[in-house]
Amino acid sequence: MKILITGICGFAGSSIAKSLLKSHSNLQIVGIDNFSRKGSELNISELTKFGVELIRGDIRSQSDIDALPKVDWVIDCAANPSVLAGLNGQSSSRQLMEHNLSGTINMLEYCKRHKAGLILLSTSRVYSASELSSLPVELSDDRFDLRDCDFIGASSLGISEGFPTTAPLSLYGASKLASETLILEYGECFDFPVWINRCGVLAGAGQFGKADQGIFSFWIHSFREKKPLKYIGFNGKGHQVRDALHPMDLVPLLSQQMLEPDWEAPKIINLGGGVQNSMSLKELSSWCEDRFGQIEVLSSHDKRPMDAPWIVLDSTTAQNVWDWSVKTKIEQILEEIANHAEKNPEWSKLC
Repeated sequence: MKILITGICGFAGSSIAKSLLKSHSNLQIVGIDNFSRKGSELNISELTKFGVELIRGDIRSQSDIDALPKVDWVIDCAANPSVLAGLNGQSSSRQLMEHNLSGTINMLEYCKRHKAGLILLSTSRVYSASELSSLPVELSDDRFDLRDCDFIGASSLGISEGFPTTAPLSLYGASKLASETLILEYGECFDFPVWINRCGVLAGAGQFGKADQGIFSFWIHSFREKKPLKYIGFNGKGHQVRDALHPMDLVPLLSQQMLEPDWEAPKIINLGGGVQNSMSLKELSSWCEDRFGQIEVLSSHDKRPMDAPWIVLDSTTAQNVWDWSVKTKIEQILEEIANHAEKNPEWSKLC
C-alpha cells in the first residue's frame, strides 16, 4: 500500500510517518511539504532514513499536485493549526483559507482522480467557540473542572461529536469545518473512502511549540530556557485546561481506517487525551518547577480571542467503534518533551 502524507515534515506528519513505517514493513510513504513552518526541515534527514520519498511542494499549487504519484490513501496533515491564524497579524485570513481549505479541495480532486481514500486530521476547534466559552466550570485546586451541565454534547467525559459546531468558531475552526463538509460530500459523490479525525492538543518531543499552538511543548521549552511566560485571560491564574494526545497514539486507528476499515463506522470521530490526560497551565507550571526550578509567570487579565476555559475531548465513539484508547499518559508526554528540551537547548530558536 502506498500512502501520501501532506505536511509530512510537521510534527504530526513526521511522527505519524515514522510510526506507520515502524508498524508496517509493507507500506510505502510519499510526503509533500512546502517547509513554510520554521524548523520543519529538521525532519528531512530522519524521514529519509526511514525510506520516505520527500517532495518539496505546496498543496495549494495545482502543478505541484499534478506531479504527485498515484497512491492508495492520503493522510492530510497540512494546515495552519493556530486558532489565532488570520487574527494575530502573523498570517492573513486569505493565507489561512488557502492553506486549510483550498489545499483540501486540491487534495479532494486528487483523490477523486485516483480513487484514493482520504483521512483528515481535523481539530477540536470545529466546535463552537461561543458555546465552549459558556461551559459552566468551577475551580478545583489549580484547574477548572466542568460542572454538571445540560449542554448538548458535553459531559464529565468531555466534549463529544454532538457538541454544537455553530459559528463563531474562529477562522481556523471554520476552515477545518468547511473542509470536513467538503470531504464528506466528495466521498459520497465520487465514491472514495473518507475519515475525519478531530484531534485534541497533539503533544510530544520535537514539536514546534508556540503560545497559540503546541502549548505543552512551548511551555516546557520556555520554562527550561527561563523565557518569559504569561497566564492570559480567566483572571490570569492559568486555570484553563486542555487534554494532550501523543501523535503515536493515532497510528493504530489510522492503520485500521486504511487496512481494516469498518465501513459502517461514523465518518467523524473525536480523538483526544480525555480527562485523565488533561492539565491546566498552572498545573503544567508546577510540573515544570519540579523539573527545572522556579521562574516567575506573569499574569494578564487580557482576553485571547476565541479562548475557552476547558476543552477536553470525549473519545467514547472511537473506543466503542474502533476499540481505540489513549496509550501514552500525559506524564510520559511531559517527560518526553522535557528530555528533548534538555538535549536541544536551542530548540526554541531553531523552530
